[in-house]
Amino acid sequence: MPAVTDVPAELKELSATLSSIEAVLDVPKLRAEVAELERQASDPELWNDQDNAQKVTSKLSHTQGQVRRVEELRSRVDDAEVLWEMAETEAGSASEASEARAEVEAELGKLTKAIGELEVQTLLSGRYDSREALVTIRSEAGGVDAADFAEMLLRMYLRWAERHNYPTEVYDTSYAEEAGIKSATFQVKAPYAYGTLSVEQGTHRLVRISPFDNQGRRQTSFAGVEVLPVVEQSDHVEIPEDEIRVDVYRSSGPGGQGVNTTDSAVRITHLPTGIVVSCQNERSQIQNRATAMAVLQAKLLERRREQEKAEMDDLKDAGNSWGNQMRSYVLHPYQMVKDLRTEHEVGNPSAVLDGDIDDFIEAGIRWRRSA
Repeated sequence: MPAVTDVPAELKELSATLSSIEAVLDVPKLRAEVAELERQASDPELWNDQDNAQKVTSKLSHTQGQVRRVEELRSRVDDAEVLWEMAETEAGSASEASEARAEVEAELGKLTKAIGELEVQTLLSGRYDSREALVTIRSEAGGVDAADFAEMLLRMYLRWAERHNYPTEVYDTSYAEEAGIKSATFQVKAPYAYGTLSVEQGTHRLVRISPFDNQGRRQTSFAGVEVLPVVEQSDHVEIPEDEIRVDVYRSSGPGGQGVNTTDSAVRITHLPTGIVVSCQNERSQIQNRATAMAVLQAKLLERRREQEKAEMDDLKDAGNSWGNQMRSYVLHPYQMVKDLRTEHEVGNPSAVLDGDIDDFIEAGIRWRRSA
């Protein structure tokens, strides 16, 4: 790593960047939000509504984390500036001064990375970016390999959420006959999960020696990822009863094995659009229906958002800048994962498939803003 040539200038630039971030995040407003959420969280009546209580406590934890993160970075930048100035101006041995400079240079690298990561959050300013995320993964072309790849992606995102301590809930899984899954839908229950994961939407491509091919041939398979913002009550997505058809059926697990002896799984068809959603994770038909309706609302909200976006694109005479295929995972004849939009790539597919995708997400968010 090349030596830092002008540490004071680098620190001054970092301090200015952090000041811009503090202004965008509006730290005083965040502190006021923390105080209000703490007041709500201390209300003994709060837990009478479990869903609302979880939202309040989750938002409180997230907002406290935001404030703490900014304050800690500001303190570290200020401390680094003071330590460098002391090394340059105060009396002491040459070895002590050299040690202090080395310490500041090491801290400078860490601060640059941490402030860069925080800066990405300020780019999440879309209408629904602060929402929780509803993610659906589907196997596409490639037969059993595609179904297996879809399950690999499901694990990748769940591991990513686990790394960040984000709660998740899998609502529905449709298992393929031989291996893997046809589709799965899950929710990431964390603020800004939608804004963060929305850059993962698109077609993912896997190239490898197929473990399902007796001749050991190379196989290319595809899986699609859809990311939606979770609907909130304020969205008012009304779905009249005469516009839906509700079917109930018996839940099943891998290989068709019955996991429930009652018809508790629910499938809802939205007749005007043909959208079909299902849920079988709860034993109660009522709970499954409520969850399926929430998923349907999210899909209808996304449909409305896409229509609004299409209208704006027509006004601006702008096409779709995203493109469908967005990332390739190559396991043979070489090891590489590459994002086709941002050109970001790494040579360790195993780590990526184990949930190490933060660098891809950050590059995607920055790319989206610049595009």
